[in-house]
Amino acid sequence: MLAKILLLILFFGAMVAVGVYSRKHATNVNDFVLGGRTVGPWLTAFAYGTSYFSAVVFVGYAGQFGWKYGLASTWIGLGNAFLGCLLAWVVLGRRTRVMTRHLDAVTMPDFFQKRFDSKALKIVSSAIIFVFLVPYTASIYNGLSRLFGMAFDIPYWACVLGMAVLTGLYVILGGYMATAINDFIQGIIMLVGIVAVVLSVLNGQGGFTEAVVKLSAFESDVAATAGQQGAFTSFFGPDPWSLLGVVILTSLGTWGLPQMVHKFYTIKSEKAVKTGTVVSTVFAVVISGGSYFLGGFARLFDAPDIYQNGAVSYDSIIPFMLSKLPDLLIGIVVILVLSASMSTLSSLVLTSSSTLTLDFLGGTVMKNLKEKSQLLIMRILIVFFIALSVVLALDPPDFIAQLMGISWGALAGAFLAPFLYGLYWKGVTRASVWASFFCGVGITVGNLFFHFIDSPINAGAVAMLAGLVAVPLVSLISPRMKRETVDEIFSCYAEKVSVAQKTALPEEEQNENPIH
Repeated sequence: MLAKILLLILFFGAMVAVGVYSRKHATNVNDFVLGGRTVGPWLTAFAYGTSYFSAVVFVGYAGQFGWKYGLASTWIGLGNAFLGCLLAWVVLGRRTRVMTRHLDAVTMPDFFQKRFDSKALKIVSSAIIFVFLVPYTASIYNGLSRLFGMAFDIPYWACVLGMAVLTGLYVILGGYMATAINDFIQGIIMLVGIVAVVLSVLNGQGGFTEAVVKLSAFESDVAATAGQQGAFTSFFGPDPWSLLGVVILTSLGTWGLPQMVHKFYTIKSEKAVKTGTVVSTVFAVVISGGSYFLGGFARLFDAPDIYQNGAVSYDSIIPFMLSKLPDLLIGIVVILVLSASMSTLSSLVLTSSSTLTLDFLGGTVMKNLKEKSQLLIMRILIVFFIALSVVLALDPPDFIAQLMGISWGALAGAFLAPFLYGLYWKGVTRASVWASFFCGVGITVGNLFFHFIDSPINAGAVAMLAGLVAVPLVSLISPRMKRETVDEIFSCYAEKVSVAQKTALPEEEQNENPIH
């Protein structure tokens, strides 16, 4: 217990120290929200990865999907790495940095206004972000509190309150730079912790081979493969189509989440793009792949402790698996999940507060705000968002729990298509952006009430795919923006830059001694 408490004290002290150190990088709006667009490659990569994975993934999703799909749930982690990280950096990274700087866009709603010349898009998108990020923020506390209760026997409310105060403190002090530096520290802890946990859990089951043999003896309870043994160790698991829906939502979904895309706004240089692409992908393979791989062995720990009212309590699976570990390793796991949760929470509250201040209040009721006033309001709103998430986490009503489940689908369904197409295609129209907003929010919220799609996760995946189809179709039949306006926006990609010869040969050298 002493070792676990010392680990916590060291962790908390480091987080606060970083916040104090980063105060000098948070003296204006650009620095507070974007770190002055000077964040290096490793910090950017870890900020992206740690914002991606929280206690929701490690405790909730890993337990739930590991139970449902067995070892095939590892595909979710690999999808997160190669679709959600690698491809996202390749497709969005550089272009997002170039265009957002050219437009002087600080947030995603700010991008929608300046890219599509519509203040209404800015206001509505900021409202969507507020509505769907707050319940997602509240959900982060749940998995963390279960592990704290297991390791320290600390009441749920104390866990929630402590995490909220600490996160709010360093974000308010240092803004994005404090978040990025702490994300790096927390990311290192997560990497070490997940490797140690996976190895320890497998060792407790007699090693990898023995664990797989035990798992293969379980019969599938999925309708399509009912009674079949070995389904949970098969290549695609007992329910491949549902598994595909999870991969799409949790991987492609990050392309439209404002707190994830925001990381590309802060990129410092070309080196940061290349390094960030590799580092964030490797990070995701280890963290997400390791978490879902661990969850794949969930049925080996089938015990009364994980059942509530006769049904499986998915959030109890991973904590029960970890409860069998040595005390010191449990302490490391708690720090691991605390790191994952705080990094995601800090990213969410910074995104929410900056969006509401700059895009909603600043564009409507509080016009012409001075920079110091904007910084003050953002810091006040950070306290407000954290306090609201604490209230929801302490006494979550049913509709909030349901709303959290569709928040990814609604946000990504609304924003992914217009943001992606808007970076590449001059022909995207305002009407098509509205159509995408309607698809994302309409399909996911409509499914909440009418249940026309069985799984909320599959509904989110459908919402994203619907947006990707709706934007080009509506753009072809709706009025286009002024050509000169769009040409000026895309002129940023045509600007000449000097690079080293290892990147590109000089044009005059390429024209010498042509081969016939």
